[in-house]
Amino acid sequence: MEFKEILELIKFVSKSGVSEVNLETGNFKIRIRSESGRSQNVTAPVRQEPGSAQPLPVANRPVNNPSPESAVPTVTEQVIEPVKEIKTEAGSDSLYTLKAPMVGTFYRSPSPDKPPFFNAGDEIKKGQVICIIEAMKLFNEIESDVSGKIVQLLVDDAKPVEFDQPLFLIRKE
Repeated sequence: MEFKEILELIKFVSKSGVSEVNLETGNFKIRIRSESGRSQNVTAPVRQEPGSAQPLPVANRPVNNPSPESAVPTVTEQVIEPVKEIKTEAGSDSLYTLKAPMVGTFYRSPSPDKPPFFNAGDEIKKGQVICIIEAMKLFNEIESDVSGKIVQLLVDDAKPVEFDQPLFLIRKE
């Protein structure tokens, strides 16, 4: 959905008197919420292509109109990342978080028909390939920085990852 289409949708919703509209198509979701007599906010999470290094631009124009009929909400675009619960044990000084060294798409196995490099509970050695991150059509093998046991996988297979995003929790030897 183009930025002009989003603005037209906002104007239409503000004129119609509807308090909230949700629209979802594929990876694109938009929610427009209107509150009488106050400035409004529109949050439009948009799809970011895997491998793009920068987040999408943000347009932020506050509107303070006392009349709800003429009010145009603020538009903010953002990328939504899945939230994962990281389970750690008390006194877990020996836990190491292996983080993504680059932006790209995370893969647990060398190819779709092969088993994953490692699973939770597996022992690994420093320097072993633990996953692959695809960036700009290049498949980069990511090696473990430490030896130990994989405690938890923090990213799902074939999902986009950001620079410095936690990938694995490893209990160091």
